[in-house]
Amino acid sequence: MSRSLRAACLAAILLPLTCQTALADVAGNSPNDVRYHGGDEIILQGFHWNVVREAPNDWYNILRDKASTVSADGFSAIWMPVPWRDFSSWSDPAKGTSGGGEGYFWHDFNKNGRYGSDAQLKQAAAALNGAGVKVLYDVVPNHMNRGYPDKEINFPAGQGYWRNDCADPGNYANDCDDGDRFIGGESDLNTGHPDVFALFRNEFGNLRGNYGAGGFRFDFVRGYAPERVDSWMTAAHDDAFCVGELWKSPSEYQSWQWQNTATWQEVIKDWSDRSDCTVFDFALKERMQNGSIADWRYGLNGNPDPRWREVAVTFVDNHDTGYSPGQNGGQHHWPLQDGLIRQAYAYILTTPGTPVVYWAHMYDWGYGDFIRQLIQIRRTAGVRADSPISFHTGYSGLVATISGTSQTLVIALNSNLGNPSQVASGTFSEAMNGSSGAIRVWRTGAGSNDGSGDTGGLVQVGFTCNNGVTQPGDSVYAVGGVAELGNWSPASAVRLTDTSAYPTWKGSIGLPAGQTVEWKCIIRNEADASAVRQWQPGGNNSVQVAAGASTSGAF
Repeated sequence: MSRSLRAACLAAILLPLTCQTALADVAGNSPNDVRYHGGDEIILQGFHWNVVREAPNDWYNILRDKASTVSADGFSAIWMPVPWRDFSSWSDPAKGTSGGGEGYFWHDFNKNGRYGSDAQLKQAAAALNGAGVKVLYDVVPNHMNRGYPDKEINFPAGQGYWRNDCADPGNYANDCDDGDRFIGGESDLNTGHPDVFALFRNEFGNLRGNYGAGGFRFDFVRGYAPERVDSWMTAAHDDAFCVGELWKSPSEYQSWQWQNTATWQEVIKDWSDRSDCTVFDFALKERMQNGSIADWRYGLNGNPDPRWREVAVTFVDNHDTGYSPGQNGGQHHWPLQDGLIRQAYAYILTTPGTPVVYWAHMYDWGYGDFIRQLIQIRRTAGVRADSPISFHTGYSGLVATISGTSQTLVIALNSNLGNPSQVASGTFSEAMNGSSGAIRVWRTGAGSNDGSGDTGGLVQVGFTCNNGVTQPGDSVYAVGGVAELGNWSPASAVRLTDTSAYPTWKGSIGLPAGQTVEWKCIIRNEADASAVRQWQPGGNNSVQVAAGASTSGAF
């Protein structure tokens, strides 16, 4: 970035996003026509189970205000909560869980719910889309709160709109559910009825046209067939991203169904094949819960066939499976043990599939800096949903090589692998060494653009910013003239996290070996990436990048 352009950015500091470099959005379906939107998405789950209690009627405002931060943290899409109002309330003292109002037992399509108002939702969606973050709405086609009064949607009984209108809703042969059978009947909509189908088709179009939808997350895909999802997407938003939640073990199927003896991978891949949408990788989640780290290779995202990897949406936990801040710890139906959370994120953020990061892990429980570093590693390497991956036996834990479009990664989790050259050819540098060596990631060179022909890898450089006196909510960042320092975009700057000698701020950042890099210290608001409080005065700092190099600046 030229000095004149930097000056223009400084003059425009009060205009949000004026100088932000949004992530390039590469649209398009997979070669097999799966709606994965280019295959380079990194998704943030934009809520947890208790946000309607922790931030009642204010969550959309929080998302609006955090839009630029979400973008700067490397997310290209956000999974939004169900936008339809929900007046339900329940508790289960035996399990210690409770809820209501989250949208999963929705009232009608009115957008004035417990997350905020219709107007606030539109503001949040506009802010997120403006920051380059795709909005993916959670939608629930199979059931609603049938008994609540004063609905804007009313389906009378006895006319085929509901599953329990069937002559024998408990009998598979006379069940008006299509697809995988839903567990209940009273609130279960018959999506095969043309009026019900049209109702959702029109609402999905409304979410696209008036609420900035870039795609949908289909909740609990039972009671409506994957072909029906495909029809809705074709009619309402055919070039969008879509993902289905099929959380059901093969043994839950009837003995005469083929799924009963199938693998987890086969069951969820079948749903994807018939919907042309991606699917949550519950095959991987099951191995994380019940297997060893070496068994994680048996997730859908580790399948040898790229046609299987490209449909996998990987995750560690979400609002259903994991704990949430606040009342009763949320749902926590299937939480990953705390000691594996970092390894699990290291795995999903360096391997194929489309990774989803849980809000509470990112912004509530102290994993944010760790996840940001992994996102940077993934982006720099060019790891995609269908990237090649190979696993290496003969070592403890899990060892894998992933071929991105720009770099090759080698990951070692809980492993005795000594050096990446033992499993892959090329010149590698260490990109991450965490959890006392339980998480190690190496990468090949990113290449050089200094004309020297040097294509060395990234090496860690020590950064120091002196006299960084800040106010609450602000931090010191390094920003500079390479991608790893944000290409002079404050929104993509790298936060320095060592404040043990405050007001001196320190950190270690991977930079391309052999280059001369110019950079500066800035003080920036953590929640609003456009709110730069101060730039380091004077000329740029400069560092010749080499192993063991360090550089400093001062306010």
